[in-house]
Amino acid sequence: MRNYIKKIYHRVYNRFNYDVQKNLVLNGRIMSALNSGKTFRSLEEAEFQVFSQRGEDGILQYIISKMDIPNRVFVEFGVENYTESNTRFLLINNHWSGLVIDGSEQNIEYIQNDYIYWKYDLRAVHSFITKENINDLINDYTKTEDIGLLSVDIDGNDYWVWEAINCIKPRIVMCEYNSAFGAHHKVSVPYRDDFTRTGAHYSQLYFGASLPAFCYLADRKGYDFIGTAGAGVNAFFVRRDLSSPFRKCSLPDDFRASANRDSRGRGGELTFLAHGERLPVIKELPLVDVESGKAGFIKDFYKLT
Repeated sequence: MRNYIKKIYHRVYNRFNYDVQKNLVLNGRIMSALNSGKTFRSLEEAEFQVFSQRGEDGILQYIISKMDIPNRVFVEFGVENYTESNTRFLLINNHWSGLVIDGSEQNIEYIQNDYIYWKYDLRAVHSFITKENINDLINDYTKTEDIGLLSVDIDGNDYWVWEAINCIKPRIVMCEYNSAFGAHHKVSVPYRDDFTRTGAHYSQLYFGASLPAFCYLADRKGYDFIGTAGAGVNAFFVRRDLSSPFRKCSLPDDFRASANRDSRGRGGELTFLAHGERLPVIKELPLVDVESGKAGFIKDFYKLT
């Protein structure tokens, strides 16, 4: 009897969830149509949220409306269970196909049991991502270099993993940056193949790389920085041969501090630290200047006492 009730519950929940998502997609299509043909000076003007964390869905719709994308393929990693993601709206609304990767087997099982997995062209792979395995993971999915989008969000070795990727040349790259590292230093956490944000420091503030570090890497790889989401979490880069429709951004003028206040205390409780309060908590931890290779501690880079 208990199993029967459980099945009925999941069936009703999934039906409700499906109906909610249909309404979300419809609203997203309306917003896409309203933005169609417009030219925005700032990516923030194009923002709307369907499945993305903030306004990234609208930004991506705006970007793809300004360029030809012959291979509508994405690669996104760090997707958790894919209910909140940067590519789900592309998959449903624009009929893209793609690869999603996550380090949690439970998350991947959730995705593979979701209606989206049989209804759309999606592959979900369980793997802890490192710079050593990322090209093999992508190559196992596609041999096409000229894909539409790469979305990088693993809360750790993001800089080093994107630097290592050489099997694809996405037209658009989206990266989550750590805004606590500011608008001036090209720094990242040092590479460790077992790095996790939750294990690195109790505050969960120590992860990833600064926006200047990603802009430096993007330039080396042939991409232009065209802006961030207004909430200051994700940065957007377009391949230089396709970037003419967009305003080219620069630092520090186009830096945005993260609006997230998800820092933790030693007991795991939320501490709600604002942008300027974050670095002193992790000042004893190491960073690497990605341009010079110089290693040091946060307190030395930022002159903290």
